[in-house]
Amino acid sequence: MTYCIGLNLDDGLVLASDSRTNAGVDHIRRAGKMRVFAQDGERVVVTLSAGNLSLTQNVLNLLEHRARHEPERIGILNAQSMFQVAQVVGDAMREIRGRDEAYLRDSGIDPSGSFIVGGQIKGEAPRLFLVYSEGNFIESSDETPFFQTGEIKFGKPILDRVINAHTDLATATKCTLVSFDSTIRSNLSVGLPIDLLVYKRDSLTVEIQQRFEDGDAYLQSIRSHWNESMRRAVAELPLPGWA
Repeated sequence: MTYCIGLNLDDGLVLASDSRTNAGVDHIRRAGKMRVFAQDGERVVVTLSAGNLSLTQNVLNLLEHRARHEPERIGILNAQSMFQVAQVVGDAMREIRGRDEAYLRDSGIDPSGSFIVGGQIKGEAPRLFLVYSEGNFIESSDETPFFQTGEIKFGKPILDRVINAHTDLATATKCTLVSFDSTIRSNLSVGLPIDLLVYKRDSLTVEIQQRFEDGDAYLQSIRSHWNESMRRAVAELPLPGWA
C-alpha cells in the first residue's frame, strides 16, 4: 500500500508520497511514487501514484513513451491545461486497465490504482486533481484544498484541523510531514523514505524537492516536537468532573 498527499494552496502546491510497496515481517519493498514532468518557464506537472504498482508504472511509462515518440498526440508535455493533463492520465489508466485487468483478476490481484496530479501550466493557476482507477477525476477547490490516496485515515485529522486554502507553504509542509509520521506510526504498509515537492505559485520551475530517509534530522525533530506537543496538550485539557 502507500500514502500520498497533494495540497493546492494560495501560495502553491505541496505534494508528498511514501516509498513502500509491500510490507510484512520479512518482505518489504520500496519504489518511488512521485514522477515529475517539468519544462522550466512552461510547466511543472507532478504525479503521485497509489494502488497496483504495475498498473500505475505502466500508465506513466506509456505517457512518457508517447511524449518522446508521438509528439503529435496530446500528452503531459504539450497539454494546454492541467485539465487536459488529468484527462490524458485518466485515458491512459483506462487503456492499461483494459489491457491487463482480466489477467490480473484471474490471478487474484487487485487491478486498481489512482493518481494525484498537480502542477501549473503557463497561462493558468496551479491546479490539483484526483484521478480514480476508472479514469474519471475530480479537482480540488477552496473548500477541499487537498487530496489523499492510499492509507488516508491515520494522517487525515491533522490536515482537516489545520489546512485551508490560505495556509502558507511552510506550515503546510510541517502538517504534511506530521500526517506521514502519524500514518507510518500506525500502519506497517506505509514507510520511509518520503518524497516531498513544494512548488511556489507561478515559478514554473522545481525549486524545492527532497527525500526524507530514515534518520533524517529534521523529520526526527518534527516527530519529537509533535509527540511532546500532543502530550502537553492532553495534560492541559480540562479534567473530567469525577476527577
